[in-house]
Amino acid sequence: MLQIRPVSELRNYNKVLDKVKKDNPVFLTKNGYGKFALIDIEDYDEFTTALELVTKLKKAEKSKHYNFDEIKVKLFS
Repeated sequence: MLQIRPVSELRNYNKVLDKVKKDNPVFLTKNGYGKFALIDIEDYDEFTTALELVTKLKKAEKSKHYNFDEIKVKLFS
């Protein structure tokens, strides 16, 4: 279930932190607008790993590619 709380609830931060679970972040609002996200450390690690992989994939897509026939020619010529 989506957890949205005003940032003022951090006065009792233990209560807010107890609500943060794996796959269940807590979003904090400031002046009625989304401002912060509190996420489980495992979720954070998974997110940063996925972001790193996507970044590497995009870089690889922009680099030069060789098809199988081009590789055979380069290796056996």
